[in-house]
Amino acid sequence: MTETTLTVSEITRLIKKDLEENFSSLSIVGEISNFKAHSSGHWYFTLKDSDAQISCTMWRGVNNYVFFSPQDGMKVIIIGRITVYPPRGNYQIEVRAMQPAGVGELQLAFEKLKIKLQKEGLFAPENKKEIPELPMKIGIVTSIGGAALKDMISVAKRRFPLVEISIASCAVQGVDAAKSIASAIHLLNIQNEVEVIIVARGGGSLEDLWAFNEEEVAYAIYNSIIPIVTGIGHEIDFTIADFVSDFRAATPTAAMEILTPEKEEIENLIRDYDDAITEKIFSKIEELKEQVSSIVNSYGFRIPVDLLKIYNQKVDTAVYKLNRNIEKYLSERKNKTELLTSKLSAYDIQKTLAKGFVLVKQEDKFVTRAKKFQTARSHTLIFYDNQITLNKNYEEKN
Repeated sequence: MTETTLTVSEITRLIKKDLEENFSSLSIVGEISNFKAHSSGHWYFTLKDSDAQISCTMWRGVNNYVFFSPQDGMKVIIIGRITVYPPRGNYQIEVRAMQPAGVGELQLAFEKLKIKLQKEGLFAPENKKEIPELPMKIGIVTSIGGAALKDMISVAKRRFPLVEISIASCAVQGVDAAKSIASAIHLLNIQNEVEVIIVARGGGSLEDLWAFNEEEVAYAIYNSIIPIVTGIGHEIDFTIADFVSDFRAATPTAAMEILTPEKEEIENLIRDYDDAITEKIFSKIEELKEQVSSIVNSYGFRIPVDLLKIYNQKVDTAVYKLNRNIEKYLSERKNKTELLTSKLSAYDIQKTLAKGFVLVKQEDKFVTRAKKFQTARSHTLIFYDNQITLNKNYEEKN
């Protein structure tokens, strides 16, 4: 018997051809380990059971149809073919499809993530933000073509037409849905133009809602500065997003109803506020009246009043004394004036002339002595009732 000697490359090609032709379509169940999502978009992981393991690769584009994020320890069923990688001489599974090995695996992943996030405090009541009582601007994170969005807009228009709605459209199902939801939440936070955000989608199976059970969505909700209300699926559906959110509504429409009061409710609220404010105002007025009355009637308040009365009396007394002094002064001045007037009256020339005396005036001067009288000059004699001027010629004639 003659043995044929083969090169490494030749034997590898033979094995590759044999394996890839005979194992072109396989369905394998196993547990994921060493899962890695490469930056290129490809997935690399190991599928194992208790006795063996095999390397697996799932290319970008193909893995877009996986609705959940694979995690180490998750039991899955994959469909693919065996390929051989010649440079290393090992074989691997080229995965074309992947699904959880039953609903139990998804539920197990759900509970595992729930416990982890709960330990980190993402569900803690003290970390939840307060929902605004009457928001005027609401953001919605959901699929723009979904029925849930139409229902929420319809509710808003019917209940509270004044509300403004900003929509951040996102995928709500599929492998990239979690990333899309988280990005939409982040976008509304960056814009910071709404008072509250609704994260919503319509009903569906556990697989349909799985994007809202992803860790990426949970952290996006937790890190949101703006309060978030979730309305995901039906009333019985609970997702990780519901536990992290600041408030969980049973459905998308219920979320919008919570945030948009009926017009009648607003009117009643305004009336209640008006009554409450009016009551507080009158109560405050009565309280202040009592305080003022108490202060006015207190001993400490009466002291300034009594002092003011005393000062008023002092002022009145001072004014009275001032008036008396002024009257006395005026009376004294009046008496002195009358005395001086009387004295001056005694020296009145007219009165003297009336008694028969005569004044002699010469050269515009009164002649008070005989020796000052000049006989050669004209002179004037002033009587009480008239005056006579005698000139020089008259005297010479006489």
